[in-house]
Amino acid sequence: MDRQVIGLLKPTLQAQFGWTEIGYSNIILAFQFAYGASLLFVGKLIDRLGTRKGFSLAVLFWSVAAMAHAAASSVSQFAIARFSLGVGESGSFPASIKAVAEWFPKKERALATGIFNSGANVGAILAPLIVPWLTLRYGWRMAFIGTGALGMLWIFAWLALYRRPEEGKLLSPGELAFIQSGAETTAPAPVPWRVMLRLRQAWAVGLGKLFTDPIWWFYLFWMPDFLHRNLKLNLQGMALPLFVIYTGASVGSIAGGWLSSSLIKRGWSVNASRKTALLVSALAVTPIVIASRTTNAWFAVSLVALAAGAHQGWSANIYTLASDMFPRGAVASVVGFGTLLGSLSGMFMAEVVGFILERTGSYVPIFILAGSAYLIALAAVQALAPKLNRAEV
Repeated sequence: MDRQVIGLLKPTLQAQFGWTEIGYSNIILAFQFAYGASLLFVGKLIDRLGTRKGFSLAVLFWSVAAMAHAAASSVSQFAIARFSLGVGESGSFPASIKAVAEWFPKKERALATGIFNSGANVGAILAPLIVPWLTLRYGWRMAFIGTGALGMLWIFAWLALYRRPEEGKLLSPGELAFIQSGAETTAPAPVPWRVMLRLRQAWAVGLGKLFTDPIWWFYLFWMPDFLHRNLKLNLQGMALPLFVIYTGASVGSIAGGWLSSSLIKRGWSVNASRKTALLVSALAVTPIVIASRTTNAWFAVSLVALAAGAHQGWSANIYTLASDMFPRGAVASVVGFGTLLGSLSGMFMAEVVGFILERTGSYVPIFILAGSAYLIALAAVQALAPKLNRAEV
């Protein structure tokens, strides 16, 4: 939700402050630079602090940063607030994947990842409903304050509810044994960067995100502008189309995780199950190219919803590869490495999108990139990890 607010308010803020497309892309670039740079250390920090404490600190920092947008009034000030938001949000996925690795056996992790990842889409569904109402009733500044404050409520719930399985009092011995089935017997330890950079498995996760993460950033930060520019929808008119798009993303996240987990339970190998789910997701994205050429609003929205769902199905499985190939103590570090590469390519994508729109005003080249990125990423994953062998850490 905190990521979505800036995209929803882009037409409003652009009209009020006179932002160019390049200026807006620089604001997005500040977020992605901070997000990527922070991943150089945040995965290791969470591995050291533990999931419960590390995730709490990350959400506290980014909630304050989200509310700080309300004090901004220039491109540079928005960029500073966005930079701070990126630092805090960099802890989200490393901590989340680590929590899944702590609480689920390997055969259930993709589905569990799909479920938690769908929560991000619930936020993206709610944002188009909440942000226009707050903006029209109280002004755009309150949209940042109101959505940012919700993170504080989450922190209290997280600290009250989350413990590692070994520390919980509600599990039976049988449940604990099931969770730990297939777990490594050696003591977990973070993976040094000098070791990680030599591991093909780490690069498989990293390149799987490098080629595809920028597409999701594009959906988040430019989809409201696409609806406004190409389909002539205003802030209120975007609510239902964005609801449909991110509902599709939420369904796709769970479906993608379910698919590979279901295939494993049917006796397929982990390698075949994950790669099949990735291939289905990659193929489902390709029709999005047509969305940039049609003037039928709901046809375009349906194609984007399919692509968003396919991205999240891809994401659920590409994240799970980290826990398939690395010990639990290294998972957050590997996810941090992969997300770093995705963020770096997202920075490049932000500048490319801004440049294309400033010069041509057309989304066609951007949608062509989106439609082909996943098949390229799958080829990279297959080349680097053809059998998903366990990394020798």
